[in-house]
Amino acid sequence: MTAARRHVHPVIQLTRLGKTHGAGDTAVHAVRHADLTVERGDYVAIMGASGSGKSTLMNIIGCLDEPTAGQYLLDGVDVRLLDDYQLATIRNRKIGFVFQSFNLIPRTPAVENVALPLAYARVGAAERNRRALAALDAVGLADRAHHVPTQLSGGQQQRVAVARAIVTEPVLLLADEPTGALDSHASADILALFDRLNADGRTVVMITHEHDVAEHAKRVVRMRDGQITSDTRTAAVTDFPPRYAAVPA
Repeated sequence: MTAARRHVHPVIQLTRLGKTHGAGDTAVHAVRHADLTVERGDYVAIMGASGSGKSTLMNIIGCLDEPTAGQYLLDGVDVRLLDDYQLATIRNRKIGFVFQSFNLIPRTPAVENVALPLAYARVGAAERNRRALAALDAVGLADRAHHVPTQLSGGQQQRVAVARAIVTEPVLLLADEPTGALDSHASADILALFDRLNADGRTVVMITHEHDVAEHAKRVVRMRDGQITSDTRTAAVTDFPPRYAAVPA
């Protein structure tokens, strides 16, 4: 089969997805009838007030929680058919997570923090180190490879977290309020980095409540009361400074 004819799956395909906690009169419908398709190379911001269902949806997309209704295909794989081991494997290989709180291991050099997903994937030590250094270089922190988190600013720690997220070459970067713990200057740097990663072909889904952050995405999906209420293409911000090296393909 030629490359032109080979079918390429969407990175995310949600069909009538639902998540309900409890049953009967006390049931809480955290996500209801969600339909969402994210193709390769897209950049999507998911927005909503507290209780809108966006965090639950993020957990399902990240294979951290299971839907109670509907279907979720991640890169063509129906995640509801996977056991716990397979879910852990797909999280490690196909999803790169970036969290608000960085989640770095204290007293551990940046290069070792970045290499951790590769260790879980049983990649050899020399190759782990090479790929971790390349990822740090891609986010502009090659000269901080052997610094521990307490020797780095908040923005630098978040860049280490982004390097860790891309080191396995995942199909999806999933970011949860990635600038929430940063000042305005560091936030601008991180958003510029996400812009560049997406320009390099990375698929990005970002959970945020900040409109200026969502403006960097190509699409803004809004949620309310567990439902997707709008899905709008935007004029994404692409005026990022040429500060970072291109991410290796």
